[in-house]
Amino acid sequence: MNAQFKKGALELCVLSKLAEADQYGYELTEAISRQMVISTGTLYLILKRLKDDALVETYLVESGEGPARKYYHLTEKGKLHQTVQKKEWQDFVKVVQDIIDRRMDA
Repeated sequence: MNAQFKKGALELCVLSKLAEADQYGYELTEAISRQMVISTGTLYLILKRLKDDALVETYLVESGEGPARKYYHLTEKGKLHQTVQKKEWQDFVKVVQDIIDRRMDA
C-alpha cells in the first residue's frame, strides 16, 4: 500500500476503530494491522496527538497478564471529529474516483 495514501488515512482508521469500542494500544495496532501494515510507534504518536487534541481520553484497566492496560476512548469531540473526517474522506474518494474514471474513459 502506498505510504502517502496510508499516512493520510491512518488517523481516520484509528478514530473509526475507537468509534466501535474502547481499545488499548496493542489491541488497536493488531486490529488495524490485519488490514494494513503499520508500526506500533506510528500508532502511539497518533494516539498521543489525538489525546493532546482532546479527541480521546484514557483510563487504566488492571490486567491479569501483566501491568494495567491503558484504554483509549473517544470523547464527544472525538466522535464529532470522526464523523466529519469520515464524510470528508468519502467525498475525497468520490472525487478521486470520478477523476480516475473520466481519465480511463478519455
